[in-house]
Amino acid sequence: MYTQAWFLIETEQEYLKAIERYEEIKYSKTASDQKELKLLVRLISEYENKTSELPEVDPVELIKIRMEEFGYNPKELALAYGDKGTISKVLNYKQPLSLNMIRKFSQLLKIPADLLIREYPLHNTISQ
Repeated sequence: MYTQAWFLIETEQEYLKAIERYEEIKYSKTASDQKELKLLVRLISEYENKTSELPEVDPVELIKIRMEEFGYNPKELALAYGDKGTISKVLNYKQPLSLNMIRKFSQLLKIPADLLIREYPLHNTISQ
């Protein structure tokens, strides 16, 4: 049984340790792990909110930045959303984000939804 005592996260090292533990137990079904998981989510989120400054860029660029920060690729976004083709179109500015995508990516990439609903230009897909 793991008996780490968790406190407010104040350093990058503590943050990384919390992330590591989160990854270890995120699929566990035991009551004690579920309780610890809830605490870790809250501590990690609080630390990220306190230390993260998201750049002023369009929603797609923000998604790409957060993907890089989390080590995700488009395939992993497709697993969260369910459609690889749509993800590709969105990341290439050929299709706008849907409300469902905004909800899922906000949660997955820890991006406030209000930053993902901003308007941004799409690339013209019709050649003339």
